[in-house]
Amino acid sequence: MSISKNELRQVRALSQKKFRDEAGLFVVEGEKMVSEALQSGFKVVSVYRRDDIGEDNMARLSSLSSPSPVLAVVRQPAPVPFRASKGLFLALDGIRDPGNLGTILRIADWFGIDGVIASPDTVELYNPKVVQATMGAIFRVPFHRQDIPAFCREVVAAGGHVYGTFLDGKNLYQRDLDCGADAPSVIVIGNESNGISRETAACVTDRLFIPPYPSDDPGSESLNAAIATAITVAEFRRRII
Repeated sequence: MSISKNELRQVRALSQKKFRDEAGLFVVEGEKMVSEALQSGFKVVSVYRRDDIGEDNMARLSSLSSPSPVLAVVRQPAPVPFRASKGLFLALDGIRDPGNLGTILRIADWFGIDGVIASPDTVELYNPKVVQATMGAIFRVPFHRQDIPAFCREVVAAGGHVYGTFLDGKNLYQRDLDCGADAPSVIVIGNESNGISRETAACVTDRLFIPPYPSDDPGSESLNAAIATAITVAEFRRRII
């Protein structure tokens, strides 16, 4: 298929959040990502291939330093109401780095997390860097955006647990961990610079700590948010394998 100047302009505009929000669309790039989109429940609006539209036009459409052979425009699904139920969830309390959000979604996908809830100030899901970093997990992991303290209070009211990592928490490997078989369990992941917000911290029922090695010489001040997520979720899942 060819591409008109108008289409070219419209797709390029989707690199900006303002136009993604207005159009309710986002872009995915690469053979794997486009294949994932086509096989998902998301509506693929259009697909552009380099062999059809030419290398120059693909370079104009792409947000990558090395444009991929194929690109798709996908419709954003409408937000759906979400209430805590049994299962294991992640709550993202102000994650701002696109790479971290994308990687956390990949982690959630790998470990079978039942849903990811993000605060209003967490980076936009459809940011091109987030989309690419998910490596297709964006099409498989339920994602909701809502107030994190309110969600955590709902989890506690349902008889569930709210976990968070803190420097004064209890050793992750020595704690009982509930994976949400009977009531919701949520693991809160805090902001890269400031950690879990004060309001959300007040809702945490179980304060955890990822111990360094050796324990009396931590070296680095803290762990990257996505790495901390992987370590924590892996320990939760290890308990049921």
